[in-house]
Amino acid sequence: MKIAIMGAMREEIDPILATVGEYTRTEHAGTVFYECVYGGHELVIAYSKIGKVFSAITATVMIERFGAQKLLFSGVAGGISEELKIGDLVMASALCQHDVDIVAFGHPYGFIPEGSLMIDTDEILRSLASEVAIDMGIDLYEGIIATGDQFVASSERKSWIQQTFNADALEMEGASVACVCQNFDIPFFVLRAISDTADGGASEDFDAFLKTSAAVSATFILEMVKRLEN
Repeated sequence: MKIAIMGAMREEIDPILATVGEYTRTEHAGTVFYECVYGGHELVIAYSKIGKVFSAITATVMIERFGAQKLLFSGVAGGISEELKIGDLVMASALCQHDVDIVAFGHPYGFIPEGSLMIDTDEILRSLASEVAIDMGIDLYEGIIATGDQFVASSERKSWIQQTFNADALEMEGASVACVCQNFDIPFFVLRAISDTADGGASEDFDAFLKTSAAVSATFILEMVKRLEN
């Protein structure tokens, strides 16, 4: 099976590349794609760069050019649920775009006509992740992840997103990747390790915990790969 593993930043895929060892490297559409065999599967690995546009481009290329049959996203996020602390893992049950605003036309925040407010992740992949978490002795949270082209460092904005979307975590790529996978009918999974608490100190927390949180997410994703059936 051809599996795409995607992150937004170099730091999010570095621990994955270090684990898989040997790989080939292809540049296309402004992004570097790494291909290898791991756990009995063909992998294509890439980081998109930050934001919804770049992540949508990269996900599309992974599916259209490299033939990915499933997509796993590994990365970090800001936690807004009071239950989440730095280092915790959260898998998305669904994703939404918190920065979409056409309420002037009578639509709710986050909704795009002919689209949907929330996009669900793949149930089978979530079930597999739950099994991995139990076997690894890791607490794995499940909840709604909100995506937007903003690094949220404001407690007021955080509260608004949490109340409006019932969101547990914030990031800048997941929902756009979800849109791509939904339109191509590709099963997908989004895992985020909490690197900051999306409050007044979010930027300081993010810099301090980016690499360690990304490594936690990457280890978990690769364990999922080893358990996926061909």
